[in-house]
Amino acid sequence: MTLLAVHRLGVGGVSPDAPVLHADDEGFLRGRAVFETIRVYGGSPFRLDAHLARLGASAARVGLPEPDVAGFAAAATEAIEAGGQADATLRLLWTSGREGSGAPTGLVLVSSLPVGLDDLRARGLRLATVQWFPGTLAGAKSTSYAENMAAVDEAMRRGCDDALLVGPDGTVLEAPTSNVWFREDDRLLTPSLALPLLAGVTRAAVLELAPEAGYEVEEGTFELERVLDADEVFLTSSVREVMPAASIDGQPVELGPAAEALQRGLRGLAGYPGQG
Repeated sequence: MTLLAVHRLGVGGVSPDAPVLHADDEGFLRGRAVFETIRVYGGSPFRLDAHLARLGASAARVGLPEPDVAGFAAAATEAIEAGGQADATLRLLWTSGREGSGAPTGLVLVSSLPVGLDDLRARGLRLATVQWFPGTLAGAKSTSYAENMAAVDEAMRRGCDDALLVGPDGTVLEAPTSNVWFREDDRLLTPSLALPLLAGVTRAAVLELAPEAGYEVEEGTFELERVLDADEVFLTSSVREVMPAASIDGQPVELGPAAEALQRGLRGLAGYPGQG
């Protein structure tokens, strides 16, 4: 992805090549920061209000001041326009600011979309299971993402595209940046938010879309063996949208109709119909 535009709250637009954080910002020094990643369709960020609400909830979990929601919304509009691409990735970053200053830092970043997403969707993800020990910030979208990225690195070392995080008791939780779904006949199943995982905005959209696509939904606690026996498995996230899995630990998984139907439905919700 290429960084296209940067906006700092209270300052305005700045060059993508200009420094925007001090070296002693606690978001950098200690990971005391939260963020949101949002898909932009035709110049409009998808469900910005829901992402801003989750940003606030994450900030409260990490002990940060309440984010400037109105400031972020206005900055998002300006940054998307400055980025010059109708379809893009929008990121909101809220840090605790310089050590001891008590003045948070808010950043809005606009980047190009990752290349090859539609090709990856047609091929399907190769997933590798990685044992996961959720921390106290599970469910908060904190920038303390080193463990998540280490799980992705482990999956890639094993020749896969992404990790499927499984608790010590064999419970399937989520992927490092996505929620997990699987299909049994005409039922869609996804781990419950009572488990230590992130409440995805795209996950919520799929919950709305599923009945229209002819599927019942069950949220619960599911063991890996049940997912491996499923008719279809897919992940959901803001940037990747609905992304089917083609294998788990080398075991083939059929690409099925639910992911395709829900991808179309998601684009329709965004006012951006079609698969392209």
